[in-house]
Parts: sequence; structure tokens; C-alpha cells
Amino acid sequence: MVQLIVGKKGKGKTKHLLEKVNGDIKTANGNIVYLDKSAKHMHELNNKVRLINVKDYDIENGDQFIGFINGIISQDYDIEQMFFDSFLKIAHLEGQDIRPIINRLTKLSETTKINFVLSISLDESELPEEVKQYILISV
Repeated sequence: MVQLIVGKKGKGKTKHLLEKVNGDIKTANGNIVYLDKSAKHMHELNNKVRLINVKDYDIENGDQFIGFINGIISQDYDIEQMFFDSFLKIAHLEGQDIRPIINRLTKLSETTKINFVLSISLDESELPEEVKQYILISV
């Protein structure tokens, strides 16, 4: 399943994302991975959550981002959930159509049974109609 936390920059999406990941780790049977553009939130995450600073890797576009996600998954068959903070930045999708990547994540979720939760710095009204069905929280 793909879920979106959407809202303009500075509206509190990361707070909601951190609350969700720290709440979900308490009942998780598998591993949880949190991808971000820095390690700034390291101390706000439960120590059982794997934090990956995407800026440490040479990712330049959405296709490379999907390849990166596949590489992470291939190394850990116990991943249950993946959280992406600042999704548009880490996937290099700012100003681009996000539908193809959302579709690929949806297919990946179906085949791997991993839940993806994405924080997206766009107002709900700015999202393509097809992805609005994935909104979990709109701030």
C-alpha cells in the first residue's frame, strides 16, 4: 500500500510522519526503514528504525530512486514499511509528474507487501487526481 502525507512546506508533515513511524514500530513484525534528505531526525526516531540519508548516495532522478529502493529491499526481506520524508526532494521529482513513480511504488508494494508512506510538499489541490486516493493525511 502507498500512503501520502501531503501539505505545503512547513505545515507539519514530518511531525506526522515521525509520529506514525514511532507508533508503527511498536507493533511491527518486520523492519522499518526511514529515508530522508539528512540525518537531522535521527534522535527523533525509535532506535529500531533504520534511517538512510539519501543524500549520501548519487541519486539523480526518479528511475535511480526506484532502483535504490529495490536495492534496499533486495538486501532485507524482512522490511515491512518504508517511510520517505521530503519525497519530492529525495526522489528528484520536484516540478515533475509524480504519477509514474507512485504507480511503480504501488506495484512494488503489491509484489513485496511493503507499505510505503510518503511525505509530499504539495497541497492536496496540486496533486494529480489519480494519486489523491492514497492520501492518509492532508495538512
